[in-house]
Amino acid sequence: MDFEVIIIGAGMVGVSAALALQQRGLSVALLERGVPGGETSHGNAGLLERAAVLPYGFPRDLASVLRIAANRSPDVRYDPAVLPAYAGWLLRYWRESAPQRLAATGRAMLPLLENSLAGHEAWMAEAGLDGLCRREGLLEAFRGAAAFEQEAARARRVADEYGLRLQVLDAAALRAAEPGLGEGFSGAMHWLDPHSINDPAALTRGYAQHFCRLGGTLLRGEATALREDGGGWCVQTADGALRSRRVVLATGPWADQLFAPLGYRIPLRVKRGYHMHYRAQGPGLRLPVVDMENGFLVSPMAAGLRLATGVELARREARPNPAQLEQAEALARGLFPLGERIDAEPWLGCRPCLPDMRPVIGAAPRHQGLWFCFGHSHLGLTLGPVSGRLLAELMLGETPFTDPAPYSAARFA
Repeated sequence: MDFEVIIIGAGMVGVSAALALQQRGLSVALLERGVPGGETSHGNAGLLERAAVLPYGFPRDLASVLRIAANRSPDVRYDPAVLPAYAGWLLRYWRESAPQRLAATGRAMLPLLENSLAGHEAWMAEAGLDGLCRREGLLEAFRGAAAFEQEAARARRVADEYGLRLQVLDAAALRAAEPGLGEGFSGAMHWLDPHSINDPAALTRGYAQHFCRLGGTLLRGEATALREDGGGWCVQTADGALRSRRVVLATGPWADQLFAPLGYRIPLRVKRGYHMHYRAQGPGLRLPVVDMENGFLVSPMAAGLRLATGVELARREARPNPAQLEQAEALARGLFPLGERIDAEPWLGCRPCLPDMRPVIGAAPRHQGLWFCFGHSHLGLTLGPVSGRLLAELMLGETPFTDPAPYSAARFA
């Protein structure tokens, strides 16, 4: 065998799995078709979202459903051509978003969230990446006064229940905290526990470089097929075959291309998203700010102010549609300190999503030596290290820090 473990995919989740296994003494290779952190891990909002204790569920109220169905909302857009393929998935997502099921998902995800920052803190210190991280939280801002008051009361309950740090800022306090914002917000929730990264791709690359400095192997190539081979696994690439005793599938929104031929029917779909960078006007922004009513975020990044959109439901390979980004930009101008565009074209990426809002972490149910670690939806950057830790504990027979059953692929059998 060439390696003890081959991990396919060098986004945040795959790189984290590689580091966690390497630190337990295994010979690990990372296989990536592009550069580490070059896909989904490059284009996200840059949040280590410790406070995301309430899952991102499907709206249950009729007004929200009708608003989304009109397909003019800045937070959710869809390509009508994809609806037949997504119908069953959306129905399951809607069912899993019922109050009792959503609460169960929240309980299942809480151990991952509670342990999400520890791994990042350790690896950023080891790899010399502390300069990429701000530890001052994020702002969830509201334009409407009624919505702000309602959500402030809810946020206080959530903060008390989960032991999170929260400051509720009225309009004046928000302007004092972020003088670059224009008038128009009624107030904001300042969640203090999340961290933000000013270059998510650089963080993933930095972890990958740390993995290589510690003796790990980074291979360039695209896995085109997997097959069992003499008590191990053969990973087929355009440049030949690689062999290992164990394989970890961590290719995020492309995972189905390798698990489906092996007979697994895991309901993985993608939620696409866009971003654009802008020159900051005036004082710019100090913290990431989410426009809660419109579903987009503006965050200070190394490359400029990044406007990141909400959700677009479309096939992975569908052509970009600029409508959602253009609508969000129009809503942001005058209220956020956006200058001219920096990027030549909007960035487009895919989030790997499952209808029960939980990732798949653990052994493949029907194949010895095959392991899964994908489907982290909006939280891949946040949950990379803790997912790698749980995967490594399971692979090496250690006592896992939490019950792994909620993340098992067997739930889709």
